[in-house]
Amino acid sequence: GINNMPFTDSFFAPYRVYARKLERRLRGRVTLQPVTHPKGTVLLSYVTHPFTITKKELDRSPHTNPWECLIIAEILIERGLAVDVIDWTNTTFIPKKNYVAVIDVNRNLERLTPFLSEKCVKIFYITGAHWRYQNEAEQKRLKELKERRKCLLEPRRQMNPSNNIEYADYATALGNGFAQDTFSYAHKDIVNIPLLSVAQFPSPERKDFKNIKKNFVWIGGGGAAHKGLDRALEAFAHMPEYKLTVCGPVAAEKDFAECHKKELYETPNIKLMGRIDVRGEQFKKIVNDSVGLIYPSCSEGQAGSVITGLHAGLIPIITRQSGVDAEPFGIELKTASVEEIIDAVKRIAALTDDELRSRSLAVWHYAQKHHTKEQFKESYASFMDKVMKERKI
Repeated sequence: GINNMPFTDSFFAPYRVYARKLERRLRGRVTLQPVTHPKGTVLLSYVTHPFTITKKELDRSPHTNPWECLIIAEILIERGLAVDVIDWTNTTFIPKKNYVAVIDVNRNLERLTPFLSEKCVKIFYITGAHWRYQNEAEQKRLKELKERRKCLLEPRRQMNPSNNIEYADYATALGNGFAQDTFSYAHKDIVNIPLLSVAQFPSPERKDFKNIKKNFVWIGGGGAAHKGLDRALEAFAHMPEYKLTVCGPVAAEKDFAECHKKELYETPNIKLMGRIDVRGEQFKKIVNDSVGLIYPSCSEGQAGSVITGLHAGLIPIITRQSGVDAEPFGIELKTASVEEIIDAVKRIAALTDDELRSRSLAVWHYAQKHHTKEQFKESYASFMDKVMKERKI
C-alpha cells in the first residue's frame, strides 16, 4: 500500500513520468492523485521540478526545498488528498478547482485569495524572515561594509513585498524562533518545523582534535556579505595561525571578490574552494579536518549550510539570525563584529581535545535527532493532522 512506501524512492517513482507530461500540458502545474478517490484537492505553491526529475538528479540537488515539497505532497496524498503543485514564482495561475487548502511559501496567498472559496484553508509556509526585516538587515550589512572597506556592493538577498501572513489561516516556519519573531506583529500562531538535511556524515568521534582545533569552515550560497563572509575573512586575516576554508560561489559575486581580493587569493591561511558538493568526498575531507563552522548571517529561515555543519559535527559559531541555536554546543555571535568572531574562534580553539570531542559529538547527535527527512515529515504531518481535524477536511 501507498502508506508503507518510503518517500525517498518508490513513493514518487510512478508519478514522475506522469508529472513530466502534465508539466508541458498544463503550463507548469503538476497533479498527483491518491490511490483512492480523493477527499479534496490541495494547491501547493512551492516548486514543481522535484516531480519531473529522476531520483539521481534529486540526490545531486544542493537544496532542501525539493525534498520539502516532495514530503509535503506525500503527507497530503497519504491522507487521501489530491495535490496540484505550482512554482511559487508562478504569477499567472488562476485556480479553477474548489481547493480545500492552499499552501504557499512566498506571496501567492494574496493573489489567489479572490479565486478561493471561503472554506479554503490558507497556509503560509515560512522559509525566511519577514521581507522588510531581511531587506533592511542586508542593507545595514552593506552600509557597514562600505564604511569599513570603501566597497559598494550589490544587494543579493532582497525580497519582494509580501502580505502572505495577513491572509494566512495557519502558518509554519523553519528555524529557532528568529524568523517567527519577525512576523509576530500579525498575531498568528506559527508552528515550528525543523529543516531537513540533504547530507549525512559519520560520527566525528575519531577526529584528530589536537591537530585540527584551529581549522574552521564557512559554507554558504549567494549573498556573501549578507551571510557574513566579509567579517569572517577579515577576522582570519588577523589570525594567521588559524585556518579558514571557504565553500561557496564567492567568485561569482565579482564586486565582493574584488573587495576581498587580498583575503580570498593572497592570504595563506584562507582557502577558497568555491561551490562544493556537500555529499562529496572532498567536502567530507574538509569537515573531517575542521573543528568549527563560522556563519555570521544577518537573516535566514534556518540556514541549510549550518544544518549541514551540525551533521558534520562542526562546532557552530553563528548568529541567532542563522535560524539555529548555537548553545550549548557552540557560541552565539551577538554583534557578529570582526572582533567578536576573533574572540569566539580563539575560545573554541582553547578548549581541551576532550571538550572539543564532546561538543562535536553532541552537535552530531542533535542533528541526527532533529534535522532529518524523517523528522521533517513527522513534524509537518502532525501540523497537517491538526489543520485537517480543526477544519474537518
